[in-house]
Amino acid sequence: MKSKRQERILELIATHEIDTQEDMMEMLRSEGFKVTQATVSRDMRDLKLTKVLTPKGTYRYGVGSGRGTSQSVNVKLNGAMVESIISVDYSMNSVVIKTYPGLAAAIASGVDALNIHDILGCVAGDDTIIIVTRNEESSAEISRKIRELMKSV
Repeated sequence: MKSKRQERILELIATHEIDTQEDMMEMLRSEGFKVTQATVSRDMRDLKLTKVLTPKGTYRYGVGSGRGTSQSVNVKLNGAMVESIISVDYSMNSVVIKTYPGLAAAIASGVDALNIHDILGCVAGDDTIIIVTRNEESSAEISRKIRELMKSV
């Protein structure tokens, strides 16, 4: 239950501007999760969520740069995350994904959780992800798969 709840928290911050733990608690409760403020606080700490500045000058929760490995939280590149991708392109052994501001880390975590053998690693900034692959063919294939996901959402 904890991993499903934490996965849902990541999905919610990828698709909504959530700026308080109370807002997160209400959203989770509306989806049937039985949570307390302490539970939400622990989950947000475990996920290393931090307040990030939005383009509007307000703050919202986002994924901090020090998040753990994909084994600590089972996150997948799902529909909500894919909708946050603006563009995908590749060059040689690198794939570049552009996202909406503040969402790159969550999406990179989802990419890491896919455990694709040809991905050597991901680096995420605020709105850009660079994926280093084994070769150009891998980059082309990964880009194609992500574009297909974008079309299916």
